[in-house]
Amino acid sequence: MKVVILCGGKGTRLREETEFRPKPMLPIGNRPILWHIMKIYASQGHKDFVLCLGYKGDMIREYFRNYLWMASDVTLSLGRRPSVAFQSQHDEEDWNVTLVDTGEDTLTAGRIKKIERYVDGDDFLLTYGDGVGNVDVNAAIAFHRKHGRTLTITAVHPPGRFGELGITDGDVVQTFNEKPQVETGWISGGFFVASRRIFSQLENTENVMLEKEPMRKLATEDQLRAFRHKGFWQPMDTYSEYALLNRLWQENQAPWRTW
Repeated sequence: MKVVILCGGKGTRLREETEFRPKPMLPIGNRPILWHIMKIYASQGHKDFVLCLGYKGDMIREYFRNYLWMASDVTLSLGRRPSVAFQSQHDEEDWNVTLVDTGEDTLTAGRIKKIERYVDGDDFLLTYGDGVGNVDVNAAIAFHRKHGRTLTITAVHPPGRFGELGITDGDVVQTFNEKPQVETGWISGGFFVASRRIFSQLENTENVMLEKEPMRKLATEDQLRAFRHKGFWQPMDTYSEYALLNRLWQENQAPWRTW
């Protein structure tokens, strides 16, 4: 199943870091957070990625273009007939990564629409390039297929300033309210499972956020469900959150490390 990752935003709340590189390339330990997110999926068998590039997308292209050089031991011959021999393997050799320029200023709904041709099959996985968690992706897929709706959201408990979901006891999403001023309830943690039917909801959406009109419309049409994740989930929207994720990684206490 394809894994679509939104990597194109400007990350303005972390401007001190994102002025120089795209947010998905901010490092946790010695690897970008994007790599950590991809490892979460790959560890559960999902290794075919589509990256929606935008702001400073060339840096993400460069990272993957040089991945073999950075992840392997290398022997170089510097003579008149130069040669290169990669002496070791790495765990990501069976990954496929499609890099798609979806525009520097395109909003999330438009970015997803622009990668439609790279998504095959009835369903695909979708997430943001700036949050990690120990989400059971395959359980979310099973939940999505059981309910047969257009979009399944992984619902998580907040650290507080995100869109809140109104969920019934039957896991039906009845309302979607963006960023209420509350400290309780459930919020969208990304890690979506989507039917390709969602593409028909995304016509003329270059300047539209997925989290606004499209998701509200899906909720009113009974096409939204919530897979509740009660484990670890943490976005990286502020410098303190960036520092927190690095501290957890350095102390070998990173709950998202499922590989």
